[in-house]
Amino acid sequence: MEIVHYRKGQVGKVKIGIGNDHAAVEMKNDVAAYLKEKGYEVVNYGTDSHDSCSYPEYGEKVGRAVAGGEVDLGVLICGTGVGISLAANKVKGVRAVVCSEPYSAKLSRQHNDTNVLAFGARVIGIEMAKMIIDEWLNAEFMGGRHQTRVDMIMAIEEKQEQ
Repeated sequence: MEIVHYRKGQVGKVKIGIGNDHAAVEMKNDVAAYLKEKGYEVVNYGTDSHDSCSYPEYGEKVGRAVAGGEVDLGVLICGTGVGISLAANKVKGVRAVVCSEPYSAKLSRQHNDTNVLAFGARVIGIEMAKMIIDEWLNAEFMGGRHQTRVDMIMAIEEKQEQ
């Protein structure tokens, strides 16, 4: 299935980077399979081990892949989604959102042009994760007054570099 690239505006498979820690191995595998079934290309940046590991490493990996254009979008999963999203948000150009229900996921894309979605394997089940993913991927950034606000958010990063 051909899908329009999120950033590039060209026809081809959208690449989604997926990252997780030890708390989310099974959910990561289920989400990756679901995305592949829907026609997305999935790049695994997460762990496949249940041994304790540090979620910031995987949040940063996916964040850098998104910001650098290696993938179009990112999906992150840890116990709650919070810690891994905080790590991703430290990468310039990333707008990661934690969602436990579909409505916020949809609006995060429409209003904030989020490029990384996070959720918790200990918070939601796989069926809710699929609903959240679908709403997030099917939503389009609305631009207009929302672009002004996204620009303001991105300007905060520029101030940090000074």
